[in-house]
Amino acid sequence: MCYSLPPMADENWSTQLRKGVLELCILNLLRREGLYGYAIVKRLTEYPGLVITEGTVYPLLSRLRREGMIQSTLVESANGPARRVYVLTPAGRRQLIAMNREWTETSKMIGRLVSGDEERSTR
Repeated sequence: MCYSLPPMADENWSTQLRKGVLELCILNLLRREGLYGYAIVKRLTEYPGLVITEGTVYPLLSRLRREGMIQSTLVESANGPARRVYVLTPAGRRQLIAMNREWTETSKMIGRLVSGDEERSTR
């Protein structure tokens, strides 16, 4: 027997899941290099499951900046107005290490549940 969520519940669940991991995705992108906001949006849209809009990313960037996880600087552009480039702060790098570790552990546990291997691991 196959069970599925009603269409509305399924859509809401998927949206909440993507929003929940968006911070992790952004910080991982910034781990490699500084990026301006639109470039972050474009990079994230390269991953089909992450249906992301500018209206979702920019408020998150503002919050991460207020929390000291990222900082931004205005960089002049030859092709138009100056762009705000975001980079990780040392605190953001430490937070990212912790988040990646937590993601790895959580995804392992969920993988076990999904595969039916519910044997508990010791921490």
